[in-house]
Amino acid sequence: MSRSGKLFRGLTLAAIIVIFSGFKAAAQVKDQFTPHGNPMALIFTDVNYTFNKAGDSKAFEILRAYLGYEYHLSNKLYSRITFDVADPGTGGLQMTALLKFAYLQYNSDKLTARFGMIPTQQFTLVENIWGYRYIAKTFQDAYRFGPSADLGAAVEYSPVQFVTFDMSVLNGEGFKKVQIDSTFKTTFGVTIKPAKGLSLRVYYDIMNNNYAQTSTSFFAGYAINKFRAGFEYNIQKNNEMKDGHDQSGFSLFSSLALAEKFTVFARYDYLKSGIPDNATEPWNKSKDGQVFLAGFDYNPVKGVKIAPTLWGYSPYDKSLNFSTRLGLYFELRF
Repeated sequence: MSRSGKLFRGLTLAAIIVIFSGFKAAAQVKDQFTPHGNPMALIFTDVNYTFNKAGDSKAFEILRAYLGYEYHLSNKLYSRITFDVADPGTGGLQMTALLKFAYLQYNSDKLTARFGMIPTQQFTLVENIWGYRYIAKTFQDAYRFGPSADLGAAVEYSPVQFVTFDMSVLNGEGFKKVQIDSTFKTTFGVTIKPAKGLSLRVYYDIMNNNYAQTSTSFFAGYAINKFRAGFEYNIQKNNEMKDGHDQSGFSLFSSLALAEKFTVFARYDYLKSGIPDNATEPWNKSKDGQVFLAGFDYNPVKGVKIAPTLWGYSPYDKSLNFSTRLGLYFELRF
């Protein structure tokens, strides 16, 4: 068995032991806790118009519909199942439902353990501080540095209040392609919160099959009162375990609440890919470039968000034209 396979088996066993040890604790407080659950739905939709010298386009879109149920078995045991309904991007289907999350989680004061189809820890912190997933994915998610969910086991440990270590062993294929093989992704992360509102994070993962794919990211975020800001730098070697398919880039964003229900935001992304041996151009040339976006978020009632947003895309490939997009984005949560 490979080293990753042994690590996966060990971490999975540890997660299962920790989780099921919670059942004993749950039995001891049975009279103090009533198990309960809640259905959930989250919908992202928009209408947009794109201006481009090659031709304008307009569209109504349903980007995502998350449908699921969460259940609290005890004070320390939690379970969740969520389906992701979206455009699969391949084949003739326009919309299809995929299993996004299906896991059991154990929580204590210092330790959290998950097992199953779990949310990955690669960009969760960044996504929380960015706060506008219904408008745009975070850098690592948008440019396919890693999936937002995967099959595996994860552990988070906080020895002191302001430091959290996390580790996971994952299938490596993401929730859209659950392939059973001997190639696993191992991840490590450290999050430090040295002052109120300030978050610092370092993350690394590795997945090896012929060529090792590695991802490294550094993030600094600040969120306090009405202001949020973040900066992340990311580098990935051998994307999809293909030799020389390296990529890197950074993202800078900020937002400011001007009123109780009104927030302005802006963001800038820069992505570039490397030139493999025996090649003359970057391997991901068609995706490389700069992205600008700015807009405002309006929250008229609980569970509804509306965001007029202006996008700009400047491609690295000079044979492609600068594009401008004006969109009206909606988030519905209930």
